[in-house]
Amino acid sequence: MRLRLLLLVCAALLGGCRNSTEQIVVASTTSLHDTGLLDTLIAEYQSQRADARIMTIAVGSGEALELGRRGDADVLLVHSPAAERQFVSEGRAVMRHEIMQNDFVILGDTTDPAQVRSATSAADAFRRMVQAGQMFVSRGDESGTHVKERAIWDAAGMDPASFPSGRYISVGQGMTETLRVASERRGYTLSDVSTFTTLASALKLDVLFQGDPALANIYSVIAVREARNEDGARAFADFLRSPDAVRIIRSYGAARFGRPLFQPITH
Repeated sequence: MRLRLLLLVCAALLGGCRNSTEQIVVASTTSLHDTGLLDTLIAEYQSQRADARIMTIAVGSGEALELGRRGDADVLLVHSPAAERQFVSEGRAVMRHEIMQNDFVILGDTTDPAQVRSATSAADAFRRMVQAGQMFVSRGDESGTHVKERAIWDAAGMDPASFPSGRYISVGQGMTETLRVASERRGYTLSDVSTFTTLASALKLDVLFQGDPALANIYSVIAVREARNEDGARAFADFLRSPDAVRIIRSYGAARFGRPLFQPITH
């Protein structure tokens, strides 16, 4: 509600912000925000365009796409490919480009009572959790991570309702809070590896399963059609595919964690 009021005031004062370079509203998936990568990219962009001001909103991909539909965001940074394609098919995107990737990982307590470490696939890992009667902590927020989780349940031929009462927890919040709950409750969860790596020192969770091609995690940038700042949206989206942005993405996190948190996608 506050965001909508802010944008309405902007429109009233400036006669509409459609072509203004002064403010770009970016709705971003929480992983790019929580790892600090988005702030680093924005700082580089603003060093090149001193007149650009960027306001960010960190939400799940589903909510980011809804902000785009309502005209409350100019640029979307999301990782929910099927939902993104639907958004494009509705004619709501000026452009959509894949810009980076990482992987999802399945996390849990080091004792691993469901023997997820021995799983042959992500779907097998999920089946083992149910069969062992263990707790799973879900984001439950229509984010890209939540959508991926549901796809794995489908591949496993199971429904979260298969868990015993109280063993499936839907947090309804971002990845940071979901990881905290999973750590405290000694449950299993699904996370993008970059957010987990950033927060791992404060969590009692281990990576128990990774490497299944089904766990690939692709991030895209979408410039919203008829956004309040469509020119700014195009410019920022183009920057995220530029050599400067690729350089930042390729090295981000390497000094601190020994390896980059994301890999750029170049075409």
